[in-house]
Amino acid sequence: MILDDLRCVIRDRKHNPREGSYVASLLAKGRDEILKKIGEEAIEVIVASKDGDREQVVRELADLWFHCMVLMPEHGLSHNDVFSELEQRLNRRERK
Repeated sequence: MILDDLRCVIRDRKHNPREGSYVASLLAKGRDEILKKIGEEAIEVIVASKDGDREQVVRELADLWFHCMVLMPEHGLSHNDVFSELEQRLNRRERK
């Protein structure tokens, strides 16, 4: 699954930074910079959606998800933690 592959790349760049790596440079700048990028990407999703450009929405959502994935290890999380939360919410909703 692509999210597992991305998680491995992010973890590798954190532990083995490579010169010229965007992920390594973002991680080196710290949580505040990652959060700034997430905010920027969220705004870009909104703008693309308001413009009605489907392809641009997909690209901006991919950017947003990616930057959220870069943030997750800062909190000891992975996408599986988020999937578990979504599954729990769905299960609670179905029981109602």
